[in-house]
Amino acid sequence: MPAGGPTGGHVLRGAIRGRRRSVVAASLLGMGHQTCEALVPVIVGVIIDEAVAKGSSGTLLRLLVLLGVVFLVLSTCYRVGARITEAAGEQATHRLRLDLGARVLDPRGGADADRLPGALTSIATNDARRVGAAVTVLSYGASALAALAVSAVALLRISVPLGLLVLLGIPPLLWLGHRISGPLERRSETEQERAAHASGVAADLVDGLRVLKGMGAESAAVSRYRRTSQDSLAAALRAARSRAGHEGAVLALTGVFIAVIAVVGAYLAMRGTISVGELVAAVGLAQFLLGPFQLLTFVNAEFAQGRASARRIAEVLAAPAAVEPGGAALPDPVAGRLRLRGVTLGALRGVDLDLAPGSLTGVVTGDPAAAQDLLRCLAREADPADGVIELDGVPLTDLHPDDVRRAVLVAPHDADLFETSLLDNVRGPDTPATAVERALTASAADEVARLLPDGADSVLTERGRSLSGGQRQRVALARALAADRPVLVLHDPTTAVDTVTESRIAARLRDLRRDRTTVLVTTSPALLAVTDRVVVLDGGAVTAEGRHADLVAADPAYRAAVLA
Repeated sequence: MPAGGPTGGHVLRGAIRGRRRSVVAASLLGMGHQTCEALVPVIVGVIIDEAVAKGSSGTLLRLLVLLGVVFLVLSTCYRVGARITEAAGEQATHRLRLDLGARVLDPRGGADADRLPGALTSIATNDARRVGAAVTVLSYGASALAALAVSAVALLRISVPLGLLVLLGIPPLLWLGHRISGPLERRSETEQERAAHASGVAADLVDGLRVLKGMGAESAAVSRYRRTSQDSLAAALRAARSRAGHEGAVLALTGVFIAVIAVVGAYLAMRGTISVGELVAAVGLAQFLLGPFQLLTFVNAEFAQGRASARRIAEVLAAPAAVEPGGAALPDPVAGRLRLRGVTLGALRGVDLDLAPGSLTGVVTGDPAAAQDLLRCLAREADPADGVIELDGVPLTDLHPDDVRRAVLVAPHDADLFETSLLDNVRGPDTPATAVERALTASAADEVARLLPDGADSVLTERGRSLSGGQRQRVALARALAADRPVLVLHDPTTAVDTVTESRIAARLRDLRRDRTTVLVTTSPALLAVTDRVVVLDGGAVTAEGRHADLVAADPAYRAAVLA
């Protein structure tokens, strides 16, 4: 975790501070509820001594009315306080999810480094919920402490030894309970990590299910998930055993403590130090104390898990940015001239490339890693380790990532669709209707719309799975074209499209993007045939360039790459 970034303590305290008014209100109501609960055995003891023993029906009636009022107050306080504290927990959880979402979507990137998408989902759901639960139980802890304090005062009024026994016995019990929660906190963190990893692996496997089936790798995928799931289950069982041991140990300690209070009270009654009513009140308070101690045990366990989850959330929020924003202004207007000089990152090794404004350039590489690293550089998801990329003479590192992406759109090969209409998947908030129509036509996505029951207004299923692979690609391509950025970079946009449709798309793409800079990272002969020139990357560097037809005729390696 970088210096100065939020820690788990910051996250947990921030969640509590954000809902402090609700927590304070709920705590006061909870304290009122527990105070009234503690007063019930005291009032019953007074009824025995002042009404039953003396045979006073008037006193009995008054005390019974008082007891009814106490029950009314305690039930009202509990009902209202529970609503407030549950709402505070849900709101804290929602706030954390918004913060996590903002960090993941931050244009500087970095939050998803070394994390599967499913793992981030688990952190935003399970871990955020556990921190919210810690906020929820805070008022319960305050009410339990109030109950202990009221019980101690009541016992002091009944008998100083009994009161001192409670006052002196509570701090060691609370300290022991905190010490016992240590293993639970550690195992809870491991449990959440394993569960997040299992969720990430599952999402990864489901996303690549068709590829796995095509490769015949289903059994290997099942074995991988089975191992991951078993590790997650083992961690969950260890955490459950730890929680059970924690609760059992604390309850055993509190049970012994309450038994000691009852025995001491009985001894004092036998010696005549306290009355029968006071003995009943003391025994009732001793029994009542079991509730606050159980509540504190629950609060301690929830806080242990909340602290573990807060640390995992803090790791995401404090993740270092992949790129830092620069202070230069975006050229206005953007002509679209791209210049790469000595660009080195990952599989790229000193790439030099000039793309003129309005040019249509193909990039061919047999190394998928080189293609991905080139896309990351152009999208400014990562900055080159060496070299520079310029847009109209301004280095991308001097621009804010948002500005770069307003000028340069990098459309990845595996673009996802959303669970909304086909039309909404294509158009942006400010996209003119004419631009959407041209994009649908150029990508042949209008043909897809005609096959759907409600045309372009047909609602797609999650990730567009109601469409075939080629249909999804056409809709994703239409979305990229409709954005109409000065620079558009497309990565294998037609791999699942039939040859005839691909040829139509290639011709329409050239017409639509005329006078706009376009880069096609692909090995498709149909797309490469309409480019102005093709650049070949081999070993991470530019090894050849020229027109597609010339390279096919003169370069056997190129011919094998694009025609095989």
